[in-house]
Amino acid sequence: MSDTPTESQNWNAFVEQWNEQFMDAVEQNMEAQAQFVESWSEAVEEATGEDEIADGVEGYARAYEAWMTASNQMVERLNDVAEGEDVEFEEFRDIWLNTANEAFKEVMSTTAFARLTGETVGDVLELQQRADEAAEETLHTLSMPTHSDVVEVGDRLVELERRQHAVETKLERVLEHLEEE
Repeated sequence: MSDTPTESQNWNAFVEQWNEQFMDAVEQNMEAQAQFVESWSEAVEEATGEDEIADGVEGYARAYEAWMTASNQMVERLNDVAEGEDVEFEEFRDIWLNTANEAFKEVMSTTAFARLTGETVGDVLELQQRADEAAEETLHTLSMPTHSDVVEVGDRLVELERRQHAVETKLERVLEHLEEE
């Protein structure tokens, strides 16, 4: 039985679709790697110690190796598809997701990343403190209570309740003493 024009058109369309998806995946992989390299090189440039730089470069090398392994896995699975094996599309997605997790784990385990993360957290906390101070000043200017005002009122209420309880206790003792006489 010979291939009809419709069957060969379907096959050509199928192969063309897989080729496009593969090329899209390769392009996305290259873009992700480029972004990764750019952000990582910025981080490494900011690193101060030689050990930190060496650790950062090693982390990048391990992450790059993970991406290359994923690329090889993709090619192997695409070859399997071309040979007629039924491969789920989710398997391709899982290869990239697992690789991204592995690559980021390699980078995040470096001292350079830890230092930069610490600096970023410190910067964010400082920025938040300045924003809180500006908000408090603005609210005071508008004669509105701030968070610290409410906390202060709460603290004063607790102190008043404590004192009231102490006075009540002393009053009960005085009354008991008077009743005994």
